[in-house]
Amino acid sequence: MTIVTQIDGAMPETAEMSARERRCIATGDILPEARLLRFVRGPEGELVPDVEAKLPGRGLWVRAERSVIAQAAAKNLFAKAAKASVAAGEKLVERTEARLVERMLAHLGLARRAGELILGFDQVEKALRNPRPPAVIIEAAEAAPDGRRKLQAAARSQGRVPFVIGAFTNAELSLALGRENVVHAALKPGRIAERLIFEAARLSGFRPLRPWVWEGFSGGAGSGSG
Repeated sequence: MTIVTQIDGAMPETAEMSARERRCIATGDILPEARLLRFVRGPEGELVPDVEAKLPGRGLWVRAERSVIAQAAAKNLFAKAAKASVAAGEKLVERTEARLVERMLAHLGLARRAGELILGFDQVEKALRNPRPPAVIIEAAEAAPDGRRKLQAAARSQGRVPFVIGAFTNAELSLALGRENVVHAALKPGRIAERLIFEAARLSGFRPLRPWVWEGFSGGAGSGSG
């Protein structure tokens, strides 16, 4: 059985961030950057989620989980780590989640423009039966159980458990891709797919990815949550 969770030719940035480790200011755990989110103190003392990890300033790293970020804000841990006053704001968790979602949907938009995105139920089902299957399956959170089961059957018939992201709404996918009623999509192997899988690990701390798992299979199943 093939588990589609890793892609050859990973982006250097992704590999580097997966290898570097930082300490979470809330839990004290030392984790790879791939499991953390970076925050910085803005010019006016406001706390800014830096999901790209590129903004200037001292990085304040927190485990990429809703409850941990909320804890860090409630206990004023950002200010303690920055050794300066920091205004986290009441909607910090929501703003952070929104930035993650925005970034991942931008990757999907880029994949569509690059011809690496497969759209539509029939096209995705066909791709799952190909010798070189998609690296990532994207389905709207509202996807009908029947369609979900049919795509699972297609993957299972080939002995595959693809990496699945079912965390986006139909409205989010449709807006990002400029197409009405986007429910099912698939992403071909490549650099964009590798980046999307990397970001999905962080998003799983905010939204369930809804991976495909079935009886009789043991292993990671491409859940992206570990």
